Amino acid sequence: MTKRIFIWSGPRNISTALMYAFAQRPDTHVVDEPFYGFYLANSPAKEYHPGTDEILSTMELDGERVVAAMLENSEKPVLFFKNMCHHMLDLDRSFMREGLNVILTREPKEMLSSFKEVINKPVMQDVGYQSQQDLLDYFLRENIPFVVVDSKDILLDPAGYLERFCQYVGIPFDTCMLSWESGPRKEDGCWAPYWYANVHKSTGFAPYKPKEITFPVSLEPLLGACQPIYERLMAYKL
Repeated sequence: MTKRIFIWSGPRNISTALMYAFAQRPDTHVVDEPFYGFYLANSPAKEYHPGTDEILSTMELDGERVVAAMLENSEKPVLFFKNMCHHMLDLDRSFMREGLNVILTREPKEMLSSFKEVINKPVMQDVGYQSQQDLLDYFLRENIPFVVVDSKDILLDPAGYLERFCQYVGIPFDTCMLSWESGPRKEDGCWAPYWYANVHKSTGFAPYKPKEITFPVSLEPLLGACQPIYERLMAYKL
């Protein structure tokens, strides 16, 4: 049987690095943000996300068809889906019972500072925290197993944390997950040139370093809305 891992991330949460780690495994096929086209086709984000035209012209825009494709069996025993949680919009989420669900998040001040480098004036719908809380409530209400992962914990101890993560998922840990060749991967979405510059320079998980910047005053209200959601998520982390 195919084991599906559904990552439900916000942006700038090392989700691409985690995807690269799983891409090293010979037993795993990775898929990069399959709902991105659906999201842009049905949200105001298409007006300001870089690379929108190419994304809309090359991806499946019907969300239900995306779900159906995700539930197909794979030649490899493990399927890893890197998703942005806010890309789901109002799609039926019942398919999430067919996989292991992981909410991947990050401390809001660091995440928002990083996100602003690409999208200058983000709103809550862009950054995913409210969508992650909605997903948390859905999992609790429907009694669907899930776990929360804080990206900082991975960076503090990649080997130890990924071993625990693999144990939770039910697959053996493989040290090949700790390194990769620099540069793009064939699985990258066509939006990679706009978002993946740092991970393309990497050959593994970079050691955690606090961001030493002055937090933008313009983002203070958004930070105030995101912080309590993040703190609530932390009660469920691995």
